[in-house]
Amino acid sequence: MTDRFDCYYCRDNLHGKKYVKKDDKHVCTKCFDKLCANTCAECRRPIGADSKELHHKNRYWHEDCFRCAKCYKPLASEPFAARDDGKIMCGKCSSREDGNRCQGCYKVVLPGAKNVEYKNKMWHEECFTCFECKQPIRTQSFLTKGDDIYCAPCHDKKFAKKCFCCKQPITSGGISYQDQPWHSECFVCHTCRKALAGARFTSHEDKVYCVDCYKTDVAKKCHGCKNPITGFGHGTNVVNYEGYSWHEYCFNCKKCSLSLANKRFVINGDHIYCPDCAKKL
Repeated sequence: MTDRFDCYYCRDNLHGKKYVKKDDKHVCTKCFDKLCANTCAECRRPIGADSKELHHKNRYWHEDCFRCAKCYKPLASEPFAARDDGKIMCGKCSSREDGNRCQGCYKVVLPGAKNVEYKNKMWHEECFTCFECKQPIRTQSFLTKGDDIYCAPCHDKKFAKKCFCCKQPITSGGISYQDQPWHSECFVCHTCRKALAGARFTSHEDKVYCVDCYKTDVAKKCHGCKNPITGFGHGTNVVNYEGYSWHEYCFNCKKCSLSLANKRFVINGDHIYCPDCAKKL
C-alpha cells in the first residue's frame, strides 16, 4: 500500500502531479496560485507556479514585468537600479534621471562619458567650447570673462592689449612707452634692431633708436663742433638759426669765445661773432 501524498490545502493526492514546495508544505499548483503566490509589483497579478519569478528587496515580479520604467527594456539579465520611488530602471535611464546635466546641451552626462568639470559644473567634452570660435577646448588652456569661456588664442585676440608696433596681442610681459604697450621683443632700435628695454634710447617721427644709431643716422650735426646733437646730457639745449643748429655750449663768438645763446650775434661766413668782435673784422 502506497502512502498518501496530498496537497496541504485541498488534500488532493499529488502522486504523478505537479506541485510546489512552499514553507516545507507540498501544495498543488491550483492552491499555490490561489493562496501562496506572490503578487507582481508591476502588474499586481499573482506570480503563478508556471511563471518565472524575480525578486529584489522583498518585492516580486513576473520575468516579463521586470522592465525599465522609462524605456521598458527587459532587465531580467541586465544591470538595473532601484530608485527611492520604487521604480526599476536600466543604468542608462537611471543616469539620465539622476546624473549631472551638461551646462552646454543640458543633457545628462552619463557615467564613463568624457567630460569637463569646472567650478562644480559639468560639460560633455564636446560641449565645453570657446564662446568666440565655438571649438571644443578639450585639453587646451582656457580663460574666462564673466560666465563665458574662451580658448587662450580667442581671449588674447578679443581682450589682450595690442602691441603698438606689430599690432598683435601682448599675452605676457611687455613694456609701456608714451602710454602705448609694446612687446619687449618689438621695442628695438629702428636701425640696428637692438633691444631697447632697459637701455638709453630716443624717438624720432614715431620711431625709436638706440643712442649710437640716433647719433649716426638721425641727429643733426652741430654747425660748430660738427658732432651730433643728441639731446642727451650736456647737449640738451640747442640753438637753431636759418637751417643750422648748434649745441648751446658751441654757440660762441669765434673771436672772443663769448657765449651768444640768447644774445645778439652776427654771422660772417660759417662763423658767428658777438657785435663787438664783428665790428673789428
